[in-house]
Amino acid sequence: MLPPQSIYEQAARDRGARVIVGLDEVGRGPWAGPVVACAARLIGPPPEGLDDSKRLTARRREALAALLEACCEIGYGEASVAEIDTLNIRAATHLAMARAVAALGTPPDHLLIDGNDRPGWVDCPHTLIIGGDGLSPSIAAASVLAKIRRDRGMAALAQQHPGYGWERNAGYGTRQHQDGLAQYGVTQHHRRSFAPIRKMLCQ
Repeated sequence: MLPPQSIYEQAARDRGARVIVGLDEVGRGPWAGPVVACAARLIGPPPEGLDDSKRLTARRREALAALLEACCEIGYGEASVAEIDTLNIRAATHLAMARAVAALGTPPDHLLIDGNDRPGWVDCPHTLIIGGDGLSPSIAAASVLAKIRRDRGMAALAQQHPGYGWERNAGYGTRQHQDGLAQYGVTQHHRRSFAPIRKMLCQ
């Protein structure tokens, strides 16, 4: 597939936008850990090889992250496990996205948002792009940076809670994670509102 192109960024510029920000999240599906969002504004040419984080190896994402930090204005936002369980994962994801945009130094003139779900707080011009992390370099940058940040966070949690394999599965429901739950039980970092965890707690 082709790498992300700049057609969405150019369309926003053609409409007068100057501060164009890509917005993406990672961590909606895992059984443990926060959901993490990133807002990324490219202030220089994107690094060669930038693409949807899911198409890249972990090593390539790490290399790109260092390059992106040099050519992007970046804001991160998280929603905690408690917020996920209280609000639901969709609302918590929107909250993490709002925090990421608020963490930017400059308010956006135009948001490029991955997916087709507009958060209710968005009050500026925006474009929803299904598969945007593979189509827009701004969203691809946000995708890579959010993935790196969350993976590092889950690896740190794995040091406190060995046995679940979070340093490899990032909290997704892999066999190793399931085996860890069976042996060690549910931690404070597990999402109790998610069906597999709720089922374990009810047994």
